[in-house]
Amino acid sequence: MANPDVKEILCDCVINLRENPKRRRETVYVGCGAGFGGDRPLAALKLLQRVEELNYLVLECLAERTLADRWLSMASGGLGYDPRVSEWMQLLLPLAVERGTCIITNMGAIDPSGAQKKVLEVAGELGLTISVSVAHEVHFETGSGSSFGGQYCSAGGTSTYLGAAPIVECLEKYQPNVIITSRVADAALFLAPMVYELGWNWNDLELLAQGTLAGHLLECGCQLTGGYFMHPGDQYRDMAFPLLQDLSLPYAEIGYDGKVCVSKVEGSGGILNTSTCAEQLLYEIADPSAYITPDVVIDIRGVSFLPLSDCKVQCSGAKPSSNTSVPEKLLRLIPKECGWKGWGEISYGGNGSIQRAKASEFLVRSWMEETIPGVNHCILSYVIGVDSLKATSNGTESWQSCGDIRLRMDGLFKLKEHAVQLTKEFTALYTNGPAGGGGISTGHKMEIVLEKRLVSRESVMWKTGLQHTNTSEPETSEHHSPEKMPKLPKENPKNLTMRGYQSGFHHSPAPSGQKIPLYSVAHSRAGDKGNDINFSIIPHYSPDVQRLKLIITPQWVKHVMSVLLSTSSFLELDAKPMDENVSVEIYDVEGIHAMNVVVRNILDGGVNCSRRIDRHGKTISDLILCQQVVLI
Repeated sequence: MANPDVKEILCDCVINLRENPKRRRETVYVGCGAGFGGDRPLAALKLLQRVEELNYLVLECLAERTLADRWLSMASGGLGYDPRVSEWMQLLLPLAVERGTCIITNMGAIDPSGAQKKVLEVAGELGLTISVSVAHEVHFETGSGSSFGGQYCSAGGTSTYLGAAPIVECLEKYQPNVIITSRVADAALFLAPMVYELGWNWNDLELLAQGTLAGHLLECGCQLTGGYFMHPGDQYRDMAFPLLQDLSLPYAEIGYDGKVCVSKVEGSGGILNTSTCAEQLLYEIADPSAYITPDVVIDIRGVSFLPLSDCKVQCSGAKPSSNTSVPEKLLRLIPKECGWKGWGEISYGGNGSIQRAKASEFLVRSWMEETIPGVNHCILSYVIGVDSLKATSNGTESWQSCGDIRLRMDGLFKLKEHAVQLTKEFTALYTNGPAGGGGISTGHKMEIVLEKRLVSRESVMWKTGLQHTNTSEPETSEHHSPEKMPKLPKENPKNLTMRGYQSGFHHSPAPSGQKIPLYSVAHSRAGDKGNDINFSIIPHYSPDVQRLKLIITPQWVKHVMSVLLSTSSFLELDAKPMDENVSVEIYDVEGIHAMNVVVRNILDGGVNCSRRIDRHGKTISDLILCQQVVLI
């Protein structure tokens, strides 16, 4: 059971300086326990066990896709918070409470109070006495809060990106064991404990810039420490599979003066170096001179990384943007229905599999035109195993010998019955289509899009609150005694050798006048924001960036990415010019000798309504890197 102990406090998002902020520590240690909603709880527990000095553990589990999922769930009477919060807290709470490590998480989504209640319930079952605070947006249309599905949340699922202030207030007033938030900007989840512990104020913009840099590097978890980095096609990123087996989540050591070092656990797998830091620095970034967060707009063009060991990198050079250092408005996400998705898949193998897939697409489109004329333009089709990701060099023929393929057709329609009809017509391939098709799967669902709108700080309201568990059981309950904790795997003695594999590489200039894959010159990571994609171009040999600038132009990028606009793998009439709404921006990032490329309006509407198999566009980095280039 839980008892409310403190009256909830209501505030707006106008920046008010802290009164006499106290420096509680010279250095604070902040770890990332989760980089997305599907991350591994056991990895977070390992970080807690191995890094005893950890003061805060942040579970960053909310994105545009998961926020939309929570809205759809709550609209149908389900949970508005992350349903895995129980799993995470059952595993992490015992040791976190024992160590005095505060857990901060955005698993509250659009029902933080519901998540708070669940965490208190879990703590009670574990025999733990804890306090759980909430920090979340409230929506007032007519002077009173709204109710959604019988549960309190923002009106209609609306969510605004909050900054660090609500979390700082929780820490100042409550010193809780757990803080649960609604939609707080990712980096702000990490910045808040820095502001609180190190005595920073909201006008300490140089410090806030460095703290936000640390948060941005940490927010995607193992992407900083070797996850989503290994690539056998790149000699500089290839590594033995066992090296990925025991990745360490990252943590940061932040000094009161803004000195930032990011680390991974000694003896763990993965890798932490300038390359992993550079990829994460530009992940989901548009203009690097103006990376906007609710607390500060930062310029990361001059950021540089200095390895201090195999497990520790110093990060410096973030500063407030020279144009606008603090945003006047905040970003609000408003869920809106964008139609009904219908899809189908079927496999073909052996001789003539491509032609049979082509015939199947022709039939399904013909049947749809017969039953519902005029909707074929809503359907996108591709062949998994051949061209579903379009990750081939332009002009390369990839259709010759494919023995195992899968046709997928994916439509987005205004009406539910149209989506259902596509699934029916697709299923009919079993007895009406080419021979040997099998493994048909179909489905349909309503999709929503999160419309973006800038709103004034004065119009965004938030509040905090606190509740305690009510239990008489001692905190040494058998439920969380040390011997019940999962045992850590023994360190692989080969790890030290494998981790040092890159130190022997001599990076040299790429050859001139030869056609070579971009893989051999640079590495890249792609990230999405709405309907836009960004990808980094980070040369293995830093001076090569000047030669790459001569090749990677907006025209080159548009040509390479034009394949993404195709709606069919086969239809000759499908060829179309690049959409006039698609635009390309290319930015220099001098500190890491890299380029950041932003392509607008290329993701088929964005992650929540895209008909592509890779809704986020993450594989676009390989579409770019597989291109053949000639450097001069």
